[in-house]
Amino acid sequence: MRVDVLVLDGVFDLGLAAVLDAFQTANELNELLQLGAAPLEVGMVGVRRRVRTSQGLLVPVTGARRRPPDIAVVPALGYKMPGPLEQALGRRDVSDAGNMLRNWFASGALVSAACIGTFVLAESGVLAEQDATTTWWLAPLFRHRYPGVNLDESRMLVRSGRIVTAGAALGHMDLALSLIRGVSPELASVTAKYLIVDSRPAQSAYALSDHLAHSDPVVRRFEAWARRKLAQGFSLDEAARAAGASKRTLARRMNEVLGKSPLDFFQSLRVERAVHLLRTTDASVDEIAEKVGYASGATLRALLQEKLQVGVREIRRREP
Repeated sequence: MRVDVLVLDGVFDLGLAAVLDAFQTANELNELLQLGAAPLEVGMVGVRRRVRTSQGLLVPVTGARRRPPDIAVVPALGYKMPGPLEQALGRRDVSDAGNMLRNWFASGALVSAACIGTFVLAESGVLAEQDATTTWWLAPLFRHRYPGVNLDESRMLVRSGRIVTAGAALGHMDLALSLIRGVSPELASVTAKYLIVDSRPAQSAYALSDHLAHSDPVVRRFEAWARRKLAQGFSLDEAARAAGASKRTLARRMNEVLGKSPLDFFQSLRVERAVHLLRTTDASVDEIAEKVGYASGATLRALLQEKLQVGVREIRRREP
């Protein structure tokens, strides 16, 4: 099984190391335990002869091999903020990498990317009309640049045909284990246990809604209003006035930045606040329900139970 890791200049050190170490560990465990899975022939491919990581380490890349790989992996670039990332995406080597990815995909390869590597994959056009995830804090930029991609940044891992994308930073490990699972579910399970990797079906639990909201003034004003009004209830007219925008503009900006409607975000803030109070106070569920605007504790219990069940379903969906 040929796996080509496409390494671009400024690659994120942790991401590159995570996928390489996961594949190497899988190969070693496969041989040690005689699991009989197909070995992973891993190579680091570059579109330039000289490639350095974001920390300045030289990467021993080779040129693309004649035969396309079975699996292509694009680790993240080491850019965490929108401005520097957009500059990097305009580089010639990123464009050349896009050509390589399109050719590989057209030849039948499974293509995959994690974290900011999903931007490189999207630049190639391969993600058009496909389901995908990306690193949560850059989701607004992703939606702006690639409106044709069906983005769900709440998920850690998304498979769409022969395309697999993963979320932020340590999503590289989730991606690698998913690819190993495609070769052998048993080997993936053993590798995850050996590396002590817990299942992370969603990255929404780690996303800082404040960080995302503050990237847009309309959303920021709506978010501030919503937190003040949790106990009183939701009014779209009042929310739009507080945000200084029309109802249609507010809904559009919310979808672009957070991928949610104003009401959905309002409800998520209620649940977030309720969970915080449950963890940090001695208040009863009924008392907390009143503080966040629910009619009864039963309503809050049902919502928390539903949230828990969604998490359990995601974990079961990922099990081999």
